[in-house]
Amino acid sequence: MILRSLLRNLLAGARLALFLPLRAEDYRVSPPDYAALLVFNFTLWVATAAARSGFVGEFDTSAIPIYLAGVTLVLTSALLVAAAFGAYERLLAVAVALSASDALFELVGLAMPLATAAGFGSIALVVLLVWIWVAALRAVTVAAGTQRPQVFHGALAVTAMIAIGFFAFPRTDVWVVPQEETQADVLTDERLFHLQGQLIERALAGVARGEPGKRQLYFVGFAPDSSQDVFVREMRFVQRLFQERFGAAGRTVALASSQDALEEFPIASITNLGRVLARVAEQMNRDEDVLFLYLSAHGSRDHRLAAVQPPLDLAPLTPTALARMLQESGIKWRVVVVSACYAGGYIEPLRDDNSVVITAAAPDRVSFGCEAGRDFTYFGQAFFRDALAQTPSFTQAFELAKGYVAKQEAEENLQPSLPQMWVGPAIAERLKD
Repeated sequence: MILRSLLRNLLAGARLALFLPLRAEDYRVSPPDYAALLVFNFTLWVATAAARSGFVGEFDTSAIPIYLAGVTLVLTSALLVAAAFGAYERLLAVAVALSASDALFELVGLAMPLATAAGFGSIALVVLLVWIWVAALRAVTVAAGTQRPQVFHGALAVTAMIAIGFFAFPRTDVWVVPQEETQADVLTDERLFHLQGQLIERALAGVARGEPGKRQLYFVGFAPDSSQDVFVREMRFVQRLFQERFGAAGRTVALASSQDALEEFPIASITNLGRVLARVAEQMNRDEDVLFLYLSAHGSRDHRLAAVQPPLDLAPLTPTALARMLQESGIKWRVVVVSACYAGGYIEPLRDDNSVVITAAAPDRVSFGCEAGRDFTYFGQAFFRDALAQTPSFTQAFELAKGYVAKQEAEENLQPSLPQMWVGPAIAERLKD
């Protein structure tokens, strides 16, 4: 009997979400029926999370309180709806109607990674949220009625429920993939471990010497965070851009931490970065040549760039450490681009007359686009892919990119990241030539 009622509720929930004809009597409303629906929804939530991870990992019991808090939120909303209609006997009916469509939404959510990989992740998320909201409004009218102004009060209650659930509730991964399985310790493979030494030596040996009397551009890339593949993907594009469009072939070195690129790039450690900067400085004509240094990773509020490459314990990069390395290298002319949250904290330690410092965000703001499956961060796409396709000037490209980023953030109702730029007076004159 309970299973039959559960099936009826799931079918009614699907009809509600798909905007098919539906009556309040199509739901089965009783405490056991509601409890069965909650158990089913929770089980499906766990199952879909496990499926997204390829069934590798384990159930996180800390997700149970989060789920129960969501149930409390739904019941509170149902109580407010029932109170608005003056019909407290409908409380459970409203709660069942609000919960019965969850299974369909959870199954549709399985397609979100595909939308993200195709570059439509943000749009798909907005569409899904609007769909859930409209379905919740319909649940109120089906279970409680359409009387005015009561229906407007009920709509307000469920709108607040969705907003609180999405914006205020803590995010939790109900299915947790262990660290050793999330990022397999491929460096424990002896061949790959020893290959790293060869990669950095090969990279250093490949840096060509500058030509006297001819200003040339050197590129160094540093992506120390293997937790998101967007950083290494963006690095590949940017290095190729400087080799092909800015004539820096033979004068580029990219360091990147990535589980999938350990045979392609040397690991992005502070030690390797120091070695590369020292080597580039040796090969440059320091009075003429310009270094373009690009850094991309997750950033923290204290302005450290995350360094992740299991099983290694790498130190994060700080602005003062980077400033010290650049100073010790003796590289005179430099353009530094830091694409990370809170990247504006790098400007003050790096600013001098001979430097351009560009950051994806203000010191107290986050940047966006560090999601799995993306090819670019928001700022990386705006600056390297779009703006530099229109102008070879790094400062003009920044102004263009700042506008592109602001437009995208406004369209998605995100807090502005406020990209920043410092241009030293000496290098400003030099870059005019």
